[in-house]
Amino acid sequence: MEVAIIGLGMHPFGRSPHKTGLQQGAEAAREALADAGLSWNDIECGYGGSQDGGNADAIVNELGLSGLQFTNIFNGCATGGSSLHAAYSAIKSGEYRNALVLGFDKHPRGAFNALPADWGIDDWYGETGLMLTTQYFGMKIQRYMHEYDISEQALISVAEKAFLNGSITPTAWRKQALSREEISTSQMVSHPLRKYMFCSPAEGAVALVICDANEARRFTDKPIFLNAAIVRTRHYGSFEVFSPSQPVIKANSPTVIASQAAYEQAGIGPSDIDVAQLQDTESGAEIIHMAENGFCNHGEQEKLLQEGYTSITGNLPVNTDGGCLANGEPVGASGLRQVHEICVQLRQEAGERQVLGEPKTGYTHVYGAPGISGVTILSR
Repeated sequence: MEVAIIGLGMHPFGRSPHKTGLQQGAEAAREALADAGLSWNDIECGYGGSQDGGNADAIVNELGLSGLQFTNIFNGCATGGSSLHAAYSAIKSGEYRNALVLGFDKHPRGAFNALPADWGIDDWYGETGLMLTTQYFGMKIQRYMHEYDISEQALISVAEKAFLNGSITPTAWRKQALSREEISTSQMVSHPLRKYMFCSPAEGAVALVICDANEARRFTDKPIFLNAAIVRTRHYGSFEVFSPSQPVIKANSPTVIASQAAYEQAGIGPSDIDVAQLQDTESGAEIIHMAENGFCNHGEQEKLLQEGYTSITGNLPVNTDGGCLANGEPVGASGLRQVHEICVQLRQEAGERQVLGEPKTGYTHVYGAPGISGVTILSR
């Protein structure tokens, strides 16, 4: 059984001081239901998650006590991708005909402050400052740049593209394009990553309505088909967020194995993708993930960025809505924002940021602690 996305809903990302996370989630859900032409009572099951915005299943208090099965999902920044995978699997099993997938969050200002014990790590890890993920991302991209001869200019290019795309995205948080000089002279946070090379914890919500693909055209003339939905964790030897050491044995990251499984499930390869969303918690992440998802070889990224390969008008537009850098990261919603953007692009409803031609296939990749990647491949 195939699965299709028939309804899209989003509450703008950023700060909404007068709304709770649940209220933002409810707004996104109502928009997705309206887009699909369904009522809340039509929904047979739900999956969703939030880190700081409340329990996702409490959405029934906002939308109605209909008795549906709803499961809370939490997988770090991969929460959205994991929620979609769970709903996708429920539809494919034949147990349910449709599902609501929901992600929302409402984070306080400042960096995430995770506790070592929650991730199976001793206190020394936090005492040395390594629980602050900016440190980890800085160390990882520093090593990567050394190994593959990538300069700071590539980091600047990713950020420049992100803020430019965000400036033409109505639901983005950061809507001001930044110059290369503004980015390159911004405050150093964790070398080589500067202030404008990081995303920020944020607020926002995304909801999707999915159904059995055989019924999709009853609800919309623009269904988007889920050709693959994959979630994978790390192998021993893969250096990920909150890894307390680097093993001598080196293994592929969860992104590599998730992407390979997704291509196999969809029956296509990287060259078949027309538009992509890649996790860009910071500029370095997008660079690494370009290669780990199979879109180039390691070390080729700087040249591709210089050529505009990943710009909206390029051969493979990446993060057309500005990604995490311009939107911020409400953990529960971030992965679903990626899917929402790809659906909008495939529907050709993206306005100023619409990619050229008529894109037929899209790709999303989300990465979360302590080493979880979710990949989807979509088509129209």
